[in-house]
Amino acid sequence: MKETITNLKNVYNNYGKDYKKSLIKITLYSIYGIFTNIVIPLLSAKFIISFTNSMFKQAIYMSVVILVVGLFERVKIVLIRKNNQIFRRGTVRNIQMSLGREILDLNQESLDSTSSGTFIQRLTNDTEKMSRIFTNGMVITIKFLSCVGSFIAVLIIDYHMFLFYVVASSILTILNYIKHEKVGEKDKELRKENDRVAGLTGELVRGARDIKMLYAKESFMKNLDEKIMLQNEKTFEMRNIDMNYNFIIGDIELILELITVILLILLIKNNILTVAVAIAIYNYKKTVLTNFMDIVSELLEECKNFNISCERIFSIINSKDFKKETFGKEEITNIEGNFEFKNVKFGYNEELVLNNLSLKINSGQTYGIVGKSGAGKTTIFNLLNKLYDIKSGSILIDGKNINDLSEKSIRGNITIISQSPYIFNMSIRDNLKLVKDDVTEEEIERACKLACLDDYINRLPDKLDTIIGEGGVNLSGGQRQRLAIARALVQNTKIILFDEATSALDNDTQSKIQKAIDNLKGKYTIIIIAHRLSTIVNCDKIFILEKGRISSSGTHKALIKNNKYYRKLCETELVENNSKR
Repeated sequence: MKETITNLKNVYNNYGKDYKKSLIKITLYSIYGIFTNIVIPLLSAKFIISFTNSMFKQAIYMSVVILVVGLFERVKIVLIRKNNQIFRRGTVRNIQMSLGREILDLNQESLDSTSSGTFIQRLTNDTEKMSRIFTNGMVITIKFLSCVGSFIAVLIIDYHMFLFYVVASSILTILNYIKHEKVGEKDKELRKENDRVAGLTGELVRGARDIKMLYAKESFMKNLDEKIMLQNEKTFEMRNIDMNYNFIIGDIELILELITVILLILLIKNNILTVAVAIAIYNYKKTVLTNFMDIVSELLEECKNFNISCERIFSIINSKDFKKETFGKEEITNIEGNFEFKNVKFGYNEELVLNNLSLKINSGQTYGIVGKSGAGKTTIFNLLNKLYDIKSGSILIDGKNINDLSEKSIRGNITIISQSPYIFNMSIRDNLKLVKDDVTEEEIERACKLACLDDYINRLPDKLDTIIGEGGVNLSGGQRQRLAIARALVQNTKIILFDEATSALDNDTQSKIQKAIDNLKGKYTIIIIAHRLSTIVNCDKIFILEKGRISSSGTHKALIKNNKYYRKLCETELVENNSKR
């Protein structure tokens, strides 16, 4: 319970303060509820005594009073639920927005090593389970106050039965607590399996086309079945513990039922209670024993779900299990676009990709980078954008260490057009507005025209408002890359990085894109990772990357004359182009 209170304070202080008024109203209505929940059981007891003693006039009077108090009670419940919904929806929205931002703030290594299902489950399922304590918890609290009123009523009538009910309910409460502790341990294991199943299910939906084309349906479904089987085993283990404890608790309830009857008979025989009063006390048995136990069980269940969800959510928010990206505070207001790598070392999973890499990029010029697959070309772009932190050495932007610069100074001034750009399940217009919310129609039209996308858009029934599917599934590879180029042009950053961005385009479209890139020369710092060497022929300088280092550099003419490796690449591409004709 201490953990629950701590988590509730944390949630309120960080995410619920905006809805303080609703919480105050809930508290005031609940205080009124304490009064009604004490009064109603006492009135009910007096009604039973009056009715069994044939005092019908007084019984009718009690019934009318109970009706009036009950009507006010129902109004109170409606007001509590209304304000509780306001508090819950607003608080959960704040948590989900915060968690979404924190996921985007995780470093790339954490994202690469964690299933997407983990984040999806925590952003949706865990926030939903956490939020239930704000509604279900309030309902349980109201029920609990009703039970407290019943206990007080029994105490007023007879303290002997009050003491027995306290002891009996304590026994049932302890057993429920032990049950929920054990179930909670299994629930943590189950949620991890849920993450894995959710991740693989997401892969099934996103990768359905490739699964079909690879004829991998059976092997994929076998893998999914293994994950679901393990998930089911964890579910069974958790439910089995729950059922076993419920069986034991049910038996103890039956024994306590018998003891209640025996005690009441003894009290009647010893003239401590009348039969009418004994019947009234017996009628409270269900409330103070069965209902109280159910309330405690519900409360423990909500607390368990709340605490587990809090742990999973705050492990991301508080960087407990996941590392966050780190940036400096220094801002570059008017970036020039100069870059420099100084003896940079970097590798993935301890495998060195860049080894003492040094290169210099001057603003306003266009550069090309060539090298074998896996040589580290894309890695250079990832490090320039600070998706990963280097192992040693330094990267400078306009003479300032990248580690000292703010996120805006780095990513707000760099655009990467990748080989496989991610296109969001939005309209073409909304994909472009993502990078510049206030983009004008003229800017969109200009960017689409430069990216050779305007002819395709004009053929669509809904033009720019066409929804293009998750990952741009309704677009060809070339169209996706042209849309990514248009998105980069809308962003209008000083530095543009092309990561084999024309590799999926036909020769005609590539020549148009090449013309667009040529139009950008002198206005932007441009770096092109080239699969087709024809895209870097006109670069001011070309770097050859071998074994994590720059082995040579120069213009296209100089390299083709003096560098055997570059000359061989050009000859190979020439042969490939001739064979396609």
